[in-house]
Amino acid sequence: MVELLTDDQVADALQHLTDWRHEAGKLTRTVEMANFPQAIQAVNRIAEIAEQENHHPDIDVRWRTLTFYCITHSRGGITQADVSLAQEIDSVIDAFQS
Repeated sequence: MVELLTDDQVADALQHLTDWRHEAGKLTRTVEMANFPQAIQAVNRIAEIAEQENHHPDIDVRWRTLTFYCITHSRGGITQADVSLAQEIDSVIDAFQS
């Protein structure tokens, strides 16, 4: 069974996830893309990764602004799977913004 991370473990993870915050029991990141098509391309790439890992973020799309929420719903909080997914999301966003 996947274990929930402690608040200290989440704080440690956030040292390496500098664009993320711990908010309402979730890892949260908001990013603004160059335009709407680029935002959807990023979402599509992240969806492919999430499907491969069988761990899916909640994603809010507002024109070119994307907000990602990583939480393990079945456990009711943040697990290592959420930290890993946040790192994957960062990689995708970095690739689109470089």
